[in-house]
Amino acid sequence: MPQDSSAIHINAGGAKAHTYDAIVIGSGISGGWAAKELCEQGLRTLVVERGRNIEHIKDYPTAFKDPWEFQHRGDMTKAYLKENPLISKAAGFSEETAHFFIKDKDHPYVQEKPFDWIRGYQVGGKSLTWGRACQRWSQFEFTAPERYGYGIQWPIGYEDIAPWYTHVEKFAGVCGNKDGIEAMPDGEFLPPFDLNCVERHIQQKIKGNYKDRFLVQARWAQLTEPREVHLQQGRGKCQARNLCMRGCPFGGYFSSVSSTLPWAQKTGKLTIQPDSVVHSIIYDAQMQNAKGVRVINAYTMQATDYFAKIIFVNASALNSNLILLNSTSTRFPNGLGNDNGLLGKYVCFHNYRASVNGEMEGFEDQYYYGRNPTEPILANYRNLHKQDTDYVGGFTTFMGSYRIRVDESLTKETIGAAYKAALTEPGGWKVYMYMQGETIPKEKNHVRLSTEQKDQWGIPLLVTSVGYDNNDENMIKDFLTESTAMLEQAGVRNIRQNDTKQAPGLDIHEMGGCRMGNDPKTSLLNKWNQLHACKNVFVTDGACMTSTGNQSPSILYMALTARAVHRAVSELKKGNL
Repeated sequence: MPQDSSAIHINAGGAKAHTYDAIVIGSGISGGWAAKELCEQGLRTLVVERGRNIEHIKDYPTAFKDPWEFQHRGDMTKAYLKENPLISKAAGFSEETAHFFIKDKDHPYVQEKPFDWIRGYQVGGKSLTWGRACQRWSQFEFTAPERYGYGIQWPIGYEDIAPWYTHVEKFAGVCGNKDGIEAMPDGEFLPPFDLNCVERHIQQKIKGNYKDRFLVQARWAQLTEPREVHLQQGRGKCQARNLCMRGCPFGGYFSSVSSTLPWAQKTGKLTIQPDSVVHSIIYDAQMQNAKGVRVINAYTMQATDYFAKIIFVNASALNSNLILLNSTSTRFPNGLGNDNGLLGKYVCFHNYRASVNGEMEGFEDQYYYGRNPTEPILANYRNLHKQDTDYVGGFTTFMGSYRIRVDESLTKETIGAAYKAALTEPGGWKVYMYMQGETIPKEKNHVRLSTEQKDQWGIPLLVTSVGYDNNDENMIKDFLTESTAMLEQAGVRNIRQNDTKQAPGLDIHEMGGCRMGNDPKTSLLNKWNQLHACKNVFVTDGACMTSTGNQSPSILYMALTARAVHRAVSELKKGNL
């Protein structure tokens, strides 16, 4: 099916009706930002989304439901779990949120090694169900792979992306505190959520015992005090319900559906086309550029070509790799821009396997307000100025403390009057920490197209071949040892160490495969996120990542996307695209 676009026969009227200034593939975190920035720059923009349409507020069916209004009180039936053993593992998945996740049988792929590919196909993508942590990368993340020899040099540094972090933070709304931490730079923050009494106690104990470890308030995409730009978006203050993944009718957290896509629609320049599965990007050998995108209607199976001068690939990391690999032509027989054969390789992810939890005695006369939707962050303290461990990379630690629902000292019953009375008094304090660890980009960790199996749209299935290594195991051991020590020193009791042994992918932070770099021999994209070999195609989702760092990546995708759009529009005006 893919071929040079010069071989496609389409009448002039049909081509004109299907022609835009820009096409964005995907409507999630990065796709929404691409649409917003392109439309603000005056470009007629088509966003193609493989999933169903979602409208803010209207399509949040469980947003205001009480627990007893769910048929299974939030749980899934055994039959559903049996039919969906993969997606039901996802963080936040339940009867309350299942409508924002795929069903396993509808979207198969081939696991050469165990890999849990978590997907949500709808307008807004996984921006409706993301974790919302928004730390900036520091200089250490950008320079560590080259300094310690486990990756290639990033083509940009913190100073290049810092202004764009500011740009997206102000619009999206990120709460946090300016803490002056070298490993986690400050941003443009709304007021943070407060730490509760146990979290403050642990914060002070860590500060007193370690000179290089900093536990701080969450940096999260929640509107604690909306600014004028957020009110203009139609968004309101976070209500501290912690029901974010149902979709927030208040717009209290950032998503494409509540923020960037409606903003782009206000310009009159945006067209959103849901139920449109992208087959491939069309390359024009005469123009030596991409000319458009081939789309298959998810229900009618009809293929349609759309044309534009600029194409942004934001389908999420692995789907973006799939589309590029499937975009073959005489010029690019192995995938668009894939002259070096590295497309789909150096796929990496975040390591979430390890956690510790325990109990804190005392503080029984104190509580907290609402259901805090954020978590305190312990900034990375490993391998910053020098390598100080038996592994490379670092890890961010998220933590929290809460009171259990029932005062177990009052009764051991689980039904009856005594239990009902116990429900009126909160129980003791629990404490937890979990890791978000950097992993090493490796050529053997890759995705490729199946040569034998195709999906219902005739597109080859994706084969995943991604695994852990000894570096990951050493990092896990260090995290468990150090986290246990910190909690013990803070007075936490009955500490338990956990290693889930979960497969890669369940972190939902897959990255790479179409990485940025300075050298076309070792990378696919330049410093502006353009394909080295096809300059009017930009990739700004997780596929573009040169390495994973240890900070949460979504805010970086937003910043990279806004930066790339402004570059694309500038080059277009100069006649270079």
